[in-house]
Parts: sequence; structure tokens; C-alpha cells
Amino acid sequence: MNGFKALGALLPHHRADISEEGVYTRGDIHRTMLKTALTMLPATLAMSGYNIADSYFVGQLQDAGAMAAMSNTGPIVMLVGCIFMGVGTGIMANLSHALGRKDAVGARHLVSAGLLLAVLVSLVLCVGGLLGGSHLFRWMGAQGETLTKTQQYMNIWFIGCVTSVLSMEGNTLLITAGLPHLSSAMSMTAMIINAVLDPVMIFGWGPIPAMGIIGAAVATVASQAISAIVNLTLLHRCGLLSFAPIPLGEIVRLWRVIVRYAIPAALGNLLMPIGMYITQRLTYDLSHLVGYGDDLIAGIGMASRLEMVAFVFPMSLGRALMPMIGQNYGARLYSRVRSCFYFSTAVAQGILLVTAVILCLGFRHLAPWLAPGQPRVQEVMTLFMTIVPFGFGCTEGMRFAGFALTGCGHPRMDAILKSLRVLALQLPLSWLALQMESINMVMVARLLTDIGSFTIAFLLALRCVRSLPQDGDEIKESA
Repeated sequence: MNGFKALGALLPHHRADISEEGVYTRGDIHRTMLKTALTMLPATLAMSGYNIADSYFVGQLQDAGAMAAMSNTGPIVMLVGCIFMGVGTGIMANLSHALGRKDAVGARHLVSAGLLLAVLVSLVLCVGGLLGGSHLFRWMGAQGETLTKTQQYMNIWFIGCVTSVLSMEGNTLLITAGLPHLSSAMSMTAMIINAVLDPVMIFGWGPIPAMGIIGAAVATVASQAISAIVNLTLLHRCGLLSFAPIPLGEIVRLWRVIVRYAIPAALGNLLMPIGMYITQRLTYDLSHLVGYGDDLIAGIGMASRLEMVAFVFPMSLGRALMPMIGQNYGARLYSRVRSCFYFSTAVAQGILLVTAVILCLGFRHLAPWLAPGQPRVQEVMTLFMTIVPFGFGCTEGMRFAGFALTGCGHPRMDAILKSLRVLALQLPLSWLALQMESINMVMVARLLTDIGSFTIAFLLALRCVRSLPQDGDEIKESA
């Protein structure tokens, strides 16, 4: 109970009902963005911390099969996460518009109905994953012990879907409401719990038996459950979540409003892990052609998890970008919308270019520590970090363009851009790498995909924000 009181004390006493304010519509927008990004920095580090802790402790098992199993979980975890993010986008976009209009009742009803929808979606995914997950992993090419370990991890993870979605959406809604410090505190707390539980569950301690890769899944689910409980409590205390009954007709109406954004966002997001899933299958075929086996999959998978570290500050900046754009769009402060987009894109590009140079020059010294005793895994990871990071700025720039389009009421355009990325760039280029039997081309395909998709997305988002009218004017349908 003391922990709950400590977190609750972070709520500003003069803002007991945060739903009555548009926090991001006031003050210098550049300073607000940087302050919010710095506040969210621990939370973004925590997101990377999950991947780093799991990858590190599983890597200490010195079992290429277990490491490959962790890589196999990536596309499915991302797929489910993208569905959750789609629902979250629907809630967040409408909530930010409501807060910009200072519609307190509408904001509370949106959050309550939206979280109910998220829970129902998570239950469907849980059942579907438990019943059909093994077929997906077999299609990806997982066999034998690797398949068994993949299924063991994911069965636990699917059971924890409800706590996962409540933890994720709770953090997002706190950011949307202008309370990034609470979201950051909870994210860090959950990451620390996961990092402490990982070695205990994986290697065993005292009466707890060693569970191997299953232990990594148990640690993740446990930490997310704690985060979910605290987040719901905080949302209720700050006036954004009501447990009072809402008429069924109102719930259905709100679900329709949320789904208008959620379906395009989910479909667009889903194409990313589907593309990753197919690319993984093509990479499996390539690994056998070139004689690398699980080492190629393990190296690419671990490098992909670790690349999150490069995005720490830009992701912190981006996590509040859609709420900032949405609140100012709802308040008809269109000059601030334009400023948000220009500033965030420029900062992300600069930081990630410097990061790419550092990774290219120095990652070979880090690889032996991450995959001890596995020289070919180290070789693949180093090759990945020599080529792919030069597209990191494009990856984040495309995300920012999508946030701008969605925050300005164009969720379908963001979905179309993501479709073009996967169908017109990622899959054809990955297939070409297989035909060339080239590991280097796998990395180059990712780089070219990032550059091409960013160019298109940025130009469209730029056109969108430039077409907005003067502050206070109505948006014309043609815009």
C-alpha cells in the first residue's frame, strides 16, 4: 500500500481531474516536447530493458536453440502488440482530441469503454494463440527442440495477454493526459521487477526450480500484471477512468469512434510483423542454404532486439508526439501541430545518424559479451549493426509521419504507408536476398526499405500539416 501512496503522491493536487485540461496546448511547444522526452527517457529505457534482460540471461544458457526460440517469438509478440497498439491508437487519438476540446465527460467515457474493448480483444488473442500458435511456428521453420522451446515461452506469454494490454494502454493513456512522469515511473518499476525475476526464474533460486526460457516468460507476465494494477489505480485517481456503469448504446457509439482509428492502425501495424514473419521464414531458408543454421536466426534476432537501445531518446520524443498533435489539433492550434512535426523529425534524424556511426564503429567489441562462445552469432550481429543502423533515422521518421497523419485525423493514410513499406519494399527485397543467397543483402534490404518508406511518408505528412488552416479556423473536408 505504501507503494501506491508514493505513486499517487506524484499526482498534482491542483489537477485532481486531469480530464478537464489540455496540458499540451500551453507553453513553448519545443520546450514541452524536450521536457516530456526527458521525462519519458527512463520509460523508453525500460522498454529496451525488457529485451536486453531477456536476451542477456537467455544468452547465458549458451544454447543456440533457446536463443533462436527467443528470436522466433519476436514476430508473434510484435503481431499481438500491434493489435494492442491499434486499439490504443483509437483511444489515444480520440482522447487527445477530447482533452484539447476540454470535454471531461467524453474523455472519461472514452477511457472506460476503450479499456473494456482492449480486454475483450486480448482474451480473443489469448485463446487463438494457445490453440494455433504451434502451427505458426512450424510454418516459420522452427523444428525439434527450438519449436518446443518457442511454444513453451509463448504459451505463458499468451496467458498474460490481458495484463499486457492493460499495462501498455495504461501507460499510453497517462502520457496522453499529460502525466508522463507517472507512466515513466511505472515502466521503470515493471522493468526492474522483470530484470530481478529473470535470473531467478531462468536459473532457479532457493525453492524456485530452474525453468530456462519458460522463466523469462513468467518474469515478463508477472511484471506486467503489477504494472497493470497500478496503472488502473492511477487512471482512476486522476479522473480519467470511471467504474460507473455506462449505457450500452454509449459504449457501442464510443467503440465505433475508437474503431475508426483502431482498425486502420491495427491493420497497418499488423503488416509490419507479418512482413517480419515472412522475412524470418525466408531467412530460415537462407540460413540452411549458406550453412549457418540457427546461428543466422539467433544473430539477427538478438541484434534486432538490441537495436531498441539506439531509439531510446527518439522514441521518448515520439511517445508523446501523437497526444501533443492531437490535443493541439482538437484545440485548433494548427501552428503548434506544424511545429511539433518539424521539430521532432529534425531531432530524431540528427540523433540517430550519430548513433549509427557509433554502432558501425564499435559494436564488434560488444558482440562477444552478448553471445559468448558463439563466433558465427557474433559475426551476424556485427554485420547487422554495420549496415542497418544507417536507416534508423528513417525508421523513426516514418513513425513520426504516421503520428502526424493520425493525430490530424487521417489514420487510413498511415495504414496505407505501412502497407507500401511491407508489400512494395520489405518482402520483394528480402526475397531478392534469398535468391542471391547473400547474408549481406538481408541487411541491405532492411536499409533500403527504411529509406524508401520514410521518403514517401515524410512527403505526405509534410503536405498534410502544411494544408492545415490558420489557428482557430475550421478544417475543410478537402484538407
